[in-house]
Amino acid sequence: MSLKNPIKYTLLLCLLLYSLAACNLVPSTSSSGTPGASTTPTTNQPANQGTPQLNTWYSGAPGVEVRYEDWKSPGNNEDTVTIVRFDLRHITLSIAYQPTQPLSMSEWMQKEHATAIINGGYFDNQNNTTALVVSNGQSFGASYNDFGGMLSVDSHGHINLRSLRQHPYDPNNEQLRQATQSSPMLVLNGKTTQFNANAASSRRSIVAIDKQGRLLFIASPGQAFSLGELEDLLVSSDLSINTALNLDGGASTGLYVNTKNQQVAIDAFTNLPLVVIVKAR
Repeated sequence: MSLKNPIKYTLLLCLLLYSLAACNLVPSTSSSGTPGASTTPTTNQPANQGTPQLNTWYSGAPGVEVRYEDWKSPGNNEDTVTIVRFDLRHITLSIAYQPTQPLSMSEWMQKEHATAIINGGYFDNQNNTTALVVSNGQSFGASYNDFGGMLSVDSHGHINLRSLRQHPYDPNNEQLRQATQSSPMLVLNGKTTQFNANAASSRRSIVAIDKQGRLLFIASPGQAFSLGELEDLLVSSDLSINTALNLDGGASTGLYVNTKNQQVAIDAFTNLPLVVIVKAR
């Protein structure tokens, strides 16, 4: 074949492709979003669609959102942290406590048919609480005095997270339906607090209230952060945290979520006598 024919066919092919492109007949890829526009604050991506993106709120159910963030301390300790955020208008909160029959996280979920569960405050080797617990109006243990904090629900159903140093528990003037106490308070009025704790890294569980009045459960399942590092990370995060309380961590750290669109399963390494339960209204 002579050189003239290949050149001729090449020119004809180029003219044909140009014509197709001009008529918009050549397939092209496109984005469903507007270039340069910010992503929506919350998505409805089901939990089974692969690994979720970091720093994105995923809607699990009305008033329930799940988010994953990669936190790194100045000491280069790093962990992927799970955050669950609740609109208090859509949920109820209760405390379950059974020292004679501690359960695994999955067993608690099955027993309570809960939307979400996180481990509660500290307990001793006999599974008895080391502080005040109120479960469905029944009180156990004794309140911390001048330290720590308390997550509670009063007789009107109002959820509150407070410092026991600033606002001590008064059994004569408070009617609580639910409560768990723990220590230390990590954030007060959006600022870090002062407390004595060793610098050891451990698994961590936190309950918090943000500046918009929403409840947050936060779990760091890796043995990554000291309490000092954790409070700095909470304050510097984009979670707008107003108040935060450290819960029992280490082997007790556990967080479960079960909604139509989102599931989270961070298991405690031990059975738990004390958990915080969230259910849909």
